[in-house]
Amino acid sequence: MRRLIFQEYVTLDLYAADSDGGLDFSGTIAEQADVDNLALLETVDTMLLGAETYRLFAAFWPTEAATGDPIAPKLNGLRKVVVSRTLESAPWGSGEPALVIRDAVEDVRELKSEEGKDIILWGSISLFHTLLIAGLVDEVQLRVCPVLIGAGKSVFPGGGETRVLELIEARPWANGGALLRYRPAS
Repeated sequence: MRRLIFQEYVTLDLYAADSDGGLDFSGTIAEQADVDNLALLETVDTMLLGAETYRLFAAFWPTEAATGDPIAPKLNGLRKVVVSRTLESAPWGSGEPALVIRDAVEDVRELKSEEGKDIILWGSISLFHTLLIAGLVDEVQLRVCPVLIGAGKSVFPGGGETRVLELIEARPWANGGALLRYRPAS
């Protein structure tokens, strides 16, 4: 079965976005994260996104603005799947449009059962919460930025049951950031 890997840039106080939805803090580790993502992209063939993150990605990655970014060619070459109850289509520049699915849990469960490489879920915090609670997330990768913002959108769902994660890897980066990788404990 394919694995679903969730990856997110977070602040040291575990916010995935500031109070206004901004991600300016992610620039503090972008260069090192790109190096790691180039290796990760060799192990995945499908990108899963929620509708909001899809709109952000589609407005940048398949455009001229992304041509100098080292991960753009590989990211644009992935199969794209968008979970949305409202989108009718999900174009991706001049490339193959994304497949739109409706039922996050059942459709992602089916996606994971297909043959292929792993699936990457970038951003899409609400979708991540749904899939984590449903037990469909196989790995959580946090790109920790050496920044405290004090308030914002938390990366993890609140008020639910305790979930124990096992550390797979903890690697410091030269600029003060770190890569943390976890999997759900069995």
